[in-house]
Amino acid sequence: MTQTEEILGQIQQTIAQTRNNPDMSNIGYVEEVGDGIIIASGLSHVMYGEIVTVQTKGGDQIEGLALNLEEGSVGIIVLGSDIHIEQGDEIRSTGKILSVPVGENLVGRVVSPLGLPIDGKGDVQTKQTSPLEKIAPGVITRKGVTEPLQTGIKVIDAIIPIGRGQRELVIGDRATGKTALVIDTIINQGKAAKESGQKPVICIYCAIGQKTSKIAQTAAILEKNHAMDYTIIVSASASDPVTFQYLAPYAACTMGEYFRDNGMDALVVYDDLTKHAWAYRQISLLLRRPSGREAYPGDIFYLHSRLLERAARLDEKFGGGSLTALPIIETQAGDVSAYIPTNLISITDGQIFLESDLFYSGMRPAVNVGVSVSRVGSAAQIKAMKQVAGKLKLDMAQFRDMAAFAQFGSDLDPATKALLDRGARLTEILKQKQYQTMGVVYQVLIILAGVNGYLDSLPIEKIHDYEHDLIMFFEAQHKDIIDELQEKKAFSDELLEKTKKIVAEYTQNYTV
Repeated sequence: MTQTEEILGQIQQTIAQTRNNPDMSNIGYVEEVGDGIIIASGLSHVMYGEIVTVQTKGGDQIEGLALNLEEGSVGIIVLGSDIHIEQGDEIRSTGKILSVPVGENLVGRVVSPLGLPIDGKGDVQTKQTSPLEKIAPGVITRKGVTEPLQTGIKVIDAIIPIGRGQRELVIGDRATGKTALVIDTIINQGKAAKESGQKPVICIYCAIGQKTSKIAQTAAILEKNHAMDYTIIVSASASDPVTFQYLAPYAACTMGEYFRDNGMDALVVYDDLTKHAWAYRQISLLLRRPSGREAYPGDIFYLHSRLLERAARLDEKFGGGSLTALPIIETQAGDVSAYIPTNLISITDGQIFLESDLFYSGMRPAVNVGVSVSRVGSAAQIKAMKQVAGKLKLDMAQFRDMAAFAQFGSDLDPATKALLDRGARLTEILKQKQYQTMGVVYQVLIILAGVNGYLDSLPIEKIHDYEHDLIMFFEAQHKDIIDELQEKKAFSDELLEKTKKIVAEYTQNYTV
C-alpha cells in the first residue's frame, strides 16, 4: 500500500466516525490543494460562506472560506497562501461568517480585503466588524435619488448627472481615462464640501488586480490633493491571491455600508469589475463548477448584482444615509455588447461611455454624450444646472450628427454653419484637465454662456482662457450672484436675466 492510499484510507475511516458522531461533524480533512483552492472531505455541517481553519503539520492555522457545498466534498478558497497546506491536514469549521473591520478609523488608510493595514501606518484602531455579504436594503427602506453627487466634471454634472445612492457604470477601452475620471470625482468631494459647508462624502476606492505601483501612485495623488482625509483604499493587487481579488469589492461595499447605515453619504469605486469577473471565473473553474458563455460560471450575473444592489439612498426613517457605486468595466475595441458589459449595463442606473476616438482626438474626458446616459437624469441636478443645461445634450447630439454629415459637403448654409460653430464651442467648454475639478456654480455660469450663444464669435483656442477670466470676473465684481446661487441653488427669473446680461456684456468686451 502506498503512502497516499494509506492517508486516504485514514481520511475515509475518520469520515465514517464523523458521520456517526454529531460532535465531530464540524471536522474535515484536506483531500486536494492547489492554486488557492482546497477540496475537503467531512465538514458535513459547514455553511456556505463560513470560515474554516486548516491546522497544518507545521503548526500553522490558515483560514479558508467554504464556497462549494457538494454531497461528498466541500470546496474552500484559502484566505492567503496555500503553500504550507498538505493532503490530510485537519480542517475545522468555526461557525463564523467572514467579516471585515468597519468604522471611521479606517478613513485615510490603505487596507487589504480582510481589513488589515498595508500602508505601514500601524494597526487600525477599530473593534467593530460587519459581515462581508449582506442582503441589499428593501424597497420600503429606500428613498428616491434626488440629491446630486457633484463630480466637478462639467460634461457629467451637466449632461449625465450622478445622484447620491445611484449606481453609474464607467465603461470604455483600456487607457481612455476611466480611473482618472473617478479619481477626479473623489478629489472633488473635498472641494464640494467646502463650498456647501457640509462634511465630505466618504470615499472608498477598491483597486482590483492592479499593479502595486499603480495603487501606490493613486494613494499618493489622493494624499497630495488632501483627499485621503475622507478616503479608504481597499487594495487587492495583481500579486495578491486571486481569492483576495474576489473578496475586495464586497469588503469595500461593507465598509461603505457602515457610513450609509449611520446617516452619512459614501461613495464606493470598483476599479475594475472586469478583473473581478476574471478572478471569480478562475476560482469557479478550479472548484469544477460548470462553465458557460466565455467560460464564466452561470452565476456571474448574480456575482455583480448582489454587490451593486447594496448601493442605495435610505429614507430618513432608516437613517437617511446613502451609498453611491461607480463600477468600472473595461471593453475590448469599444464592444459594449460583450457578456460582462451587458450584465453590468442592465444592473446599473446608467453608464458613462469613454471612447478611444474621442480620447485620441483631444477630448478629455473622452465621454461620448450620445451613448452615455443617467437613468436618474435631471432629478439629481441642482435647479440652476437644469435651467441652463436643459438643451445642452440636444445641441451636442445635433452637432455630432451634423459634423459627420458636413464633412462630405463643402457648401454649408448659414444655419448649418452656425450650428457647427456653436457645437465646436460647446465641445471645447466640456473639455477639462485632470485634477482640475470645478464647482457647480462656476460650471453653471460657463454653460450659460455657451448655450446662449455668447461664445459663438470667440476663437475656439481662447475658450479656456475665457472660462478662467469669467470666473475671476464674477468672483471680483459679482460675488453676490455666486453667493446667492450657492445658497439657493437656483436662478430666480430676475437673477437669470441679470446674469445673462452681465455675461453677454462681459463677452462682448472680452479682449482676445
